[in-house]
Amino acid sequence: MKKQPSFFLCLALFLLFSCQTKTTKTELVKDPDYGFSLSNLDTSVSPCTNFYQYAVGGWLKQNPVPASESKWGSFSILNNENLTKLKLILEETSAKQQKKGSDEQLVGDMYKSAIDSNFVNELGISPLENYIRKIEALSTTDEILLILAEMRKLGSGFLFGYYVGQDEKNSEKYITTIYQGGLGLPDREFYFPQDERGNTILTEYKSHIKQLFLLIGKPDTEAEKSAKFVQEIEIQLAQQSMDRVALRDPEKTYNLQTIKELNQLAPNINWNIFIESAGLKGVSEVVVGQPQFLVNVSKMLKAVSIEKWKAYITFHLVNDFSPYLSLPFEKAHFNFYDKTLSGKKEMKPRWKRSLEIINSTLGETMGKLYVQKHFSESSKKRIAEMVENLREIYKERILQLDWMSDSTKQQALAKLEKFNKKIGYPDTWKDYSNIEISNNTLLQNVMNCRQWQYQEMVTRIGKPVDKNEWLMNPQTINAYYSPNMNEIVFPAAILQPPFFNPDADDAINYGGIGAVIGHEFTHGFDDQGAKFDGNGNMHNWWSDADKTKFKERTEVLVKQFNEYQPLENVFVNGELTLGENMADLGGLLLAYYALEKSMKTKNHTKINDFTYQQRFFLGWAQVWHANIKDEAMGQMVKTDSHSPSEYRVNGPLSNLPEFINAWGCNENNAMVRKEKVKIW
Repeated sequence: MKKQPSFFLCLALFLLFSCQTKTTKTELVKDPDYGFSLSNLDTSVSPCTNFYQYAVGGWLKQNPVPASESKWGSFSILNNENLTKLKLILEETSAKQQKKGSDEQLVGDMYKSAIDSNFVNELGISPLENYIRKIEALSTTDEILLILAEMRKLGSGFLFGYYVGQDEKNSEKYITTIYQGGLGLPDREFYFPQDERGNTILTEYKSHIKQLFLLIGKPDTEAEKSAKFVQEIEIQLAQQSMDRVALRDPEKTYNLQTIKELNQLAPNINWNIFIESAGLKGVSEVVVGQPQFLVNVSKMLKAVSIEKWKAYITFHLVNDFSPYLSLPFEKAHFNFYDKTLSGKKEMKPRWKRSLEIINSTLGETMGKLYVQKHFSESSKKRIAEMVENLREIYKERILQLDWMSDSTKQQALAKLEKFNKKIGYPDTWKDYSNIEISNNTLLQNVMNCRQWQYQEMVTRIGKPVDKNEWLMNPQTINAYYSPNMNEIVFPAAILQPPFFNPDADDAINYGGIGAVIGHEFTHGFDDQGAKFDGNGNMHNWWSDADKTKFKERTEVLVKQFNEYQPLENVFVNGELTLGENMADLGGLLLAYYALEKSMKTKNHTKINDFTYQQRFFLGWAQVWHANIKDEAMGQMVKTDSHSPSEYRVNGPLSNLPEFINAWGCNENNAMVRKEKVKIW
């Protein structure tokens, strides 16, 4: 169970037009489809019955999921195109002798080491043998803590996690947070199956664990016993792990403790030894994400035999680094995590897997080279203007709310005014030049990068917060809102079709990236983002009455999404997805009224026989078209805070009178909710 080193909300973005010239068909000749292809449609279905199927049913039929993917949609297609661009950059840089420590040398040699499967296969398990021997020599609980810190520095982890990040109650300083972890499955729920599919996954997971022990040379009987030990420990950890709904609530996961209190909470963990070995110098207090989990870990360290701990730690070391080892290890990792869990049928080609490694280790350096070729300063300036247009629309909507008191409105407006924006790429790039990257030692290269990242993290302690830091790479197809920074961030790669198409009309772009940008704005005021003030601190700025009214509205949205059933007897979790569903609903409204404001000075001529209001909603559906394997859908519903694509379209639209009017629906149609949610 991995956790990002900061609380932020992602997967939606921004864009708005401020151009005042009239839009005509002659201005759109670069794109014969005007940003939306009629082949996407399924006209056998009424838009008032199932708008998602109507708007993109044709696309869904024509675009099955490739064998190497678990999901195929707008994000994956654009990412695939981006990978091709990155590959060309890497082939060019790696073909020449580059200056040591330069961006080109770092990514070029990392690519060479990753693409050279022959040498990786020759090495086999040898890059990990010294660490395996260290684990086999463990004899005390304190030694377990020492190797936990050592492995964390290398990029592997077990038992629990920790990071240095912004203090959620004092955003001007860094603090150390300790959180639950130690699981090899995506979520605690996988350890307690409720159906045949769940039982199969748990059985296959044990087989995967055993397979890794066999691959490192353990005899069958010992591998079987070790797999049993690993599963036993992880089940005990899962039993006391907080579920994903609770994990969304920053109030539940912020528990400030001194080191003395930490020793009282979990007395069998020698925190002084651990903190020193982890390099957390000067730490006198920490945030404990899940106190009960640490209580359980403390008890387990005393009760579980050292033999079982050795098996557990060895598995996590090998499992974490399997993607960078020889083909048998890489295949074992793929067969369980990609095939069994996600439904993929075949591995991606080596060059794509190599690029994924670079993006996860030297992502910002790779992004710097990407931006130089594929993003312009004019785009950055245009997006900045659009963000400000959208901010103005949000201000107008807050002032018009009939359920919120004036005092709370003033607090909301103050927060909105303080929203920061980052567009395209960082103003200041990180310097990776002192990382040792060789062209033929893949795993060591990865470890060197992880160690650099770890050291950068722990040296933050006692320093001012870096407000220039980005939590995504420029080449990432995504965007995010950070409550602690109170900022919305839009990487360069997302500002492309179908999210933003300079050859399309305003309606398509407002319905696409405009609505997704509104989504990020709205995250600042969703059920969890609204707990933070304009300075990025967890602080209540609501009156009690307004908070009650707010919750009443959100509960209706929870109930609506709980009814969606993507697979037989598998339902969307309305509580888990609440923040994203609120952001979709709010983002659509912001973008719709921004479009209406824009169209006051423009031509209202239909395009392909659709009004601009209709094309707005077609643009939204186009962003989310996606086919997904059943296996991936089952995992998504359990672990993802985002709803499946179909419900990201139909869910919010069924609440909007603006949609009903645009398509001429009536109260008896399936796309029209009897009880409509209106929040922002």
